[in-house]
Amino acid sequence: MASSISTDGLPGSAGVRLESRTVALNSIAEQVAAIDELIPLAQRRIRIFDQDLSQTGWNHPARVEKLSAFLRGTRGRRLDIIVHDTGYLETACPRMLNLLRTYSHAMTIYRTGLEARLATDPLLIVDDRHYLHRFHVDQPRATMGIEQPEQTRPLANRYEEIWATGEPGINATVLGL
Repeated sequence: MASSISTDGLPGSAGVRLESRTVALNSIAEQVAAIDELIPLAQRRIRIFDQDLSQTGWNHPARVEKLSAFLRGTRGRRLDIIVHDTGYLETACPRMLNLLRTYSHAMTIYRTGLEARLATDPLLIVDDRHYLHRFHVDQPRATMGIEQPEQTRPLANRYEEIWATGEPGINATVLGL
């Protein structure tokens, strides 16, 4: 486990110091807790790649409130989500859909293109400094890194490769005749 101190503080809490660390996660419950720890660290950008967001509590009221608080913050914040299948979001995630409607200027939900459909390692990248990387969607093992910009960089690059294949997934409004 790495350990160093960062002086990057959260807004309104000058002097907050984050210890650089990596944590092995062995269960979905540990991943859920890790995600809830990572979201409040976000200052600029949250990027999520997953199969469909069904396994780790993305529609839970407390989680959506954390995302909403992030998006209500400073201008220019972004939440970008890319999934293989939007069906779960469309049918079982009304809170996430409301979040998209409210913050459509700062939030995007894409579906992966054909070139990325074989990707099986969900990612959460926060400000290119913190991450959660699940090694394979069929296994609960993952790693969380806080204040790990060097280890986050290749994961962010992987995310960008997946994002580049994306196509519109869910729009904030439904148009019809």
